[in-house]
Amino acid sequence: IHVSLAKDEPDTNLKTLMKQEGAKKIRDAMKTYISTLKTEFTQGMILPTVNGEHMETTPQVAPKAEDRKTAASSSAATSQSKSVGVKIPTCKISLKDTFLTSPEELYRVFVTQEMVQAFTHAQAALEADKGGKFQLLDGSVTGEFVDLVPEKQLVMKWRFKSWPAGHFATITLNFTDKGGETEVCLEGKGVPASEEERTKQGWQRYYFEGIKQTFGYGARLF
Repeated sequence: IHVSLAKDEPDTNLKTLMKQEGAKKIRDAMKTYISTLKTEFTQGMILPTVNGEHMETTPQVAPKAEDRKTAASSSAATSQSKSVGVKIPTCKISLKDTFLTSPEELYRVFVTQEMVQAFTHAQAALEADKGGKFQLLDGSVTGEFVDLVPEKQLVMKWRFKSWPAGHFATITLNFTDKGGETEVCLEGKGVPASEEERTKQGWQRYYFEGIKQTFGYGARLF
């Protein structure tokens, strides 16, 4: 930086001041300007590194409030999905009972909405088809029909409302004609171990005993 006075200007100490202080301040200002210019110019450029590899310099942008909210929701959903389907101790159950009716009539009791409502004494909704949903006892029991073989077998995914979310047991009912009466064998897999007795009692009371009392399939007439 060169500082001088015009020939027609009187002699003054401004020249000395500019040489001592002004030049220093100008250099500092230029240094800051050049540093800022380099930073802005190199943003987004691919710069070489010591190992000969290349690294892209990308400016870090703070996430917007909406992005943070979306990320938080996604994280919560992931956490929730991990909590669903957690393995729990399960057991198998089995029951056997005899009904004084034909396999055809007894099978119909299990797949007809009006008859289900009659023996459970509560609202029910069901679709007696493969993949059809059902809901009994005002929503306390829900499930889905997996396989239906008229007069022979019913397979269903079945659960109490109080069971862990998303957990179903597999219930299989086999109907056997015993000549004037029908034997029903129930096999349940995947029942929560802590719910073993409650599940067995529920089937015995609300299904088997309820059907016998409602339709008279438990009493012999002489």
